[in-house]
Amino acid sequence: MVTYHEDQERIEGLKAWWGQYGTLVTIVLAVALASAGANKAWNYYKLQQAQQAADLYVLLKQVQETQDATKVNDAAQLLMEGYSSSGYASRAALIAALADVEAGNYPRAIKNLQWVIDHAKETELHDLARLRMSGILLDEGKYDEALRILNAGHGEAFAGLYWDRKGDIQVAAQKISEARLSYQAAIDKLTKSNNYYNIVQMKLDELGESE
Repeated sequence: MVTYHEDQERIEGLKAWWGQYGTLVTIVLAVALASAGANKAWNYYKLQQAQQAADLYVLLKQVQETQDATKVNDAAQLLMEGYSSSGYASRAALIAALADVEAGNYPRAIKNLQWVIDHAKETELHDLARLRMSGILLDEGKYDEALRILNAGHGEAFAGLYWDRKGDIQVAAQKISEARLSYQAAIDKLTKSNNYYNIVQMKLDELGESE
């Protein structure tokens, strides 16, 4: 595991480098595109971007081990700001949001999850971000807002988990009849081989016939 000072120095060094040379790099690449075969230069640029994003993601995973939410967010921001179109950026935002939740910084966690919803190219990441955001809102007692997030839509792969989360929210809001229907819908979407199937079944059984 890298030490605190090593992590911070690497993060700050990357920030300083981009601040000093970021514009120059962009100009040099633009000139390369104009003067040397455009396709070749563009492919080289994309390859370099992908490698740099991958390197930063490795750094982020190392920083994550420190369990310092501020440091994790600093590292994640390098990807989110400098490589926003990369798949690594959205995953970095998810990691930052998780660190924020563990640190009790719910507003920043929601901000990072919203970034994923706004920027991720993979619909599965949108679905995951909404699911996690709804969990935060549930913990905060914002039941209507949590349900609104879940009702925004999702892929079929997340259907069972979304219905289950709706049930949790409805139980917390004392809407037992609605929760029962949501848990049943979750069970209908989950296969019995899914480990989560039994958990949802237990939730439904615990509700019994009470209102």
